[in-house]
Amino acid sequence: MRIDIDKDVCIGAGQCALSAPGVFTQDDDGFSTLLPGREDGGGDLMVREAARACPVGAIAVTDT
Repeated sequence: MRIDIDKDVCIGAGQCALSAPGVFTQDDDGFSTLLPGREDGGGDLMVREAARACPVGAIAVTDT
């Protein structure tokens, strides 16, 4: 799985970090970022839900 976050689109709503806190967090500016070592989602079943929960569609999840 590949997770891409469009930093130009992200508004820092935090829905990703709430949905999949083991994969997503927010940086010092409040924008979405991946936790170190979790770039592939780490098998977390909530990654796709986190992408769907993003109000601006800044997260793309693709199968590799």
